[in-house]
Amino acid sequence: MTILLLGKNGQVGFELHRALSPLASINAPAREELDLTNEQAVKAYLENVQPELIVNAAAYTAVDAAEADRQTAKRLNAGLPEQLAEYAAANNASLVHYSSDYVYPGDGSEPWQENSATDPLSVYGQTKLEGDEAIERSGCEHLIFRTSWVYSARGNNFMKTMLRLAQSKEELNIVADQVGAPTPARLIAQVTALAIHGQLKTGLYHLAPRGETSWHGFAQEIFRQAQRAGETLSMGPNDARAIHTSDYPTPAKRPLNSRMALSKLENALNIQLPDWQSQLALTLNEHLEK
Repeated sequence: MTILLLGKNGQVGFELHRALSPLASINAPAREELDLTNEQAVKAYLENVQPELIVNAAAYTAVDAAEADRQTAKRLNAGLPEQLAEYAAANNASLVHYSSDYVYPGDGSEPWQENSATDPLSVYGQTKLEGDEAIERSGCEHLIFRTSWVYSARGNNFMKTMLRLAQSKEELNIVADQVGAPTPARLIAQVTALAIHGQLKTGLYHLAPRGETSWHGFAQEIFRQAQRAGETLSMGPNDARAIHTSDYPTPAKRPLNSRMALSKLENALNIQLPDWQSQLALTLNEHLEK
């Protein structure tokens, strides 16, 4: 099987390359090798490689910047998935794609189901939804994994930002009314490999750890676990001050409720997803050991 992995230098892409390499030969072009914003370049690359499985970890993830850079966000989050899905449908290939909790309206407190009504609050969320819908319309064999609050031991993310700030700050203001599940890129990659190996049925699935927290709660647990691991910080969990989303205005509106039901994926793979705290411990330890 020939796998085409897009977005290999991102947080999820790096972990996917590591998890999928034992399964097959992987083509993973870097940005300088393949401009994903160029439709013709992508078309030529697909025709040359002729992948049997496309794993698309590429995306425009700068949520606030997308409000002004709508054209690029639309190409990468909607146009590219549509192009990949059309190729897959025409060439008997399969597509794995990653979506976001931002496609949901973000209200209430009940976990979103895979068939819940969508109503994105931002350009980022809207373009991600358009990508999902294009894949589903194409009729290709596909897996769409909707996930939330992605972080890893590499790249720029909330966990690493909190650790960096806690080295010098004595107090931080952190949003406490947005609730979801922090999801390590490693878990996304591991479940993807399991799904491919187990030939998971075509469809849309939520992929995140069990449990829920706020950004404030996530930060407190980061500080707690870091101190337990022997890190010297200028502040501890009690020095994280809880604020409202309205106290921290951003160009793109954030969903308050990013809870996602996980039973569809768990039942399909016959697994129980781990809790977010244990996943933080694994990711934090990996970061600190580097």
